[in-house]
Amino acid sequence: MSVVIVKYNAGNIHSVELALKRLGINAQLSNDPQVIQNADKVIFPGQGEASSAMRYLQEHKLVEVLRSLTQPFLGICLGLQLMCRHSDENNTSCLGIYKTDVKRFNQGLKTPQIGWNKIHYPKGVLFKGIKPGSFFYFLHSFYAQKNEQTIAETDYGLFYASAMHQDNFYAVQFHPEKSGKNGEQLLKNFLEL
Repeated sequence: MSVVIVKYNAGNIHSVELALKRLGINAQLSNDPQVIQNADKVIFPGQGEASSAMRYLQEHKLVEVLRSLTQPFLGICLGLQLMCRHSDENNTSCLGIYKTDVKRFNQGLKTPQIGWNKIHYPKGVLFKGIKPGSFFYFLHSFYAQKNEQTIAETDYGLFYASAMHQDNFYAVQFHPEKSGKNGEQLLKNFLEL
């Protein structure tokens, strides 16, 4: 099985690579459209800022490539946010795979949200073997609003979409690669799609 991690100038790619190695997968890092299109599975992780990440994707002709993929695709953290329509972070137009927008957490909340939080109402194959109320590791100041594609929610001052699914596109706001056994199970579920 060939797994490609999209390289797009957003941090945290190597911890995903290491998590996959622990599962016996040697993933390839690439920003080459052809390599990405030919992969069996594509992972789109990231930490960073939305507008510069989108600019990189545009400059490297990856926007349409990512939108048109038909194999299982997993966005992580910033990856999830970039799969939405629009982000309030520097007023950024995103990929539009999910029909929802990304908002900044209310000013009264400590941001970024850093650390362990629960997922509620998990559903679908991505959460096979993972119980409601399971903890995952989060690190973010922006969140995706709940929508029809939401498959898990998290409460941080409000309930937001902490996981989404549309066709072959899956995304999680938390970091499975830093979430112990639950994160390992989620990655395993994705790899088995």
